Amino acid sequence: MVPRIIEKQLLDNLKPNQVIALLGARRAGKTYLMEKIKNEIGKEKVLMVQGDDLDIAEVFSTQRLSVLRNFIKGYDYLFLDEAQKIPNIGTSLKLMVDAIPGLHIFATGSSAFELFEKVGEPLTGRSNYFYLFPFSQHELKQNYLQAKESLSWKLVFGLYPQVYLAETTLNKQDALQSIKNGYLLKDVLAVDNRKDTVFILNLLRLIAFQIGNDISYNELASTLNVNKTTVQRYLSILEKAFVIFSLPGFSRNLRKEYSKTPRYYFWDNGIRNILINNLNPVPHREDVGKLWENFCISEMLKKHHYTRQLAGYYFWRTYDQQEIDLVEEKGGGLSSFEFKWNRAGKKVPAAFIKAYPQSTFTTINQENYLEFIS
Repeated sequence: MVPRIIEKQLLDNLKPNQVIALLGARRAGKTYLMEKIKNEIGKEKVLMVQGDDLDIAEVFSTQRLSVLRNFIKGYDYLFLDEAQKIPNIGTSLKLMVDAIPGLHIFATGSSAFELFEKVGEPLTGRSNYFYLFPFSQHELKQNYLQAKESLSWKLVFGLYPQVYLAETTLNKQDALQSIKNGYLLKDVLAVDNRKDTVFILNLLRLIAFQIGNDISYNELASTLNVNKTTVQRYLSILEKAFVIFSLPGFSRNLRKEYSKTPRYYFWDNGIRNILINNLNPVPHREDVGKLWENFCISEMLKKHHYTRQLAGYYFWRTYDQQEIDLVEEKGGGLSSFEFKWNRAGKKVPAAFIKAYPQSTFTTINQENYLEFIS
């Protein structure tokens, strides 16, 4: 298995009378990583349980300290997988953290909106949150030649662990279909008990075709025959379920800068492609520019989360169609990036350099992307 960057941070932050929570999409490797950390600590010290086990849910839902004490007796660590499945889990964890000296608690959740809601508020000041995504390029530890040889299929199949580790193209395709049909929308459909998979899949397909472009909530709503609020609500839910993410428009209130709606991207190229039923190889695709932009930006944001750096990421555009794919604001400085699959470069837009003369501009292509995302 590919070593995960986040493992050392989790071990370093697994402290007595604290809760660490690992959030991420289903099938990104959270349970495997929890098992690995359990083995490193020592199995005899760790009680690992599943939140979707009804017996476990009953124990934690009691909110009775005597029951919780007896349950954890003899263990130094409590590992709780899929913690958001348990009602009142935040209150129960608070009781244990406050009343059982020396207890270390590690919880995972595949749905940020559920786990934050159920764990976050009761454990203010006693918890720390981390994120796990599909494999990142940096985690693969490939040299330049290995990365170059495998780049095209990464753009098509993405980097979900079971997809990356599949040995054949057909196995990779089957793995993506399995994720799409069995796991991708499970958390989303649990919200309001909504069972309309067709609506959500159609929304995702529309977003998939608009990577790197401005979207209109009104147009999406009209196409899907719902209201604008419904579209915005489910886009937010899909973000919190780690399917997509958004970049806001960068603006310092200059009259010509556009910042009304965000642009959306997928955390994984393979998920984007299986949603539109297009797993054709790169030479036979017309959307390679979108795939390249999505890949580079998602890899950059993975690095951002794993290094826990304070930075803001945006796109930039003016109403007269000058634009930049990605703007990074960090430490008081601005760095801007344009993503080109071919080597051809692009000059920095005149309006941007005039407005932000101290900024930098770099075109990211196949020759220099490893430095950018690693």
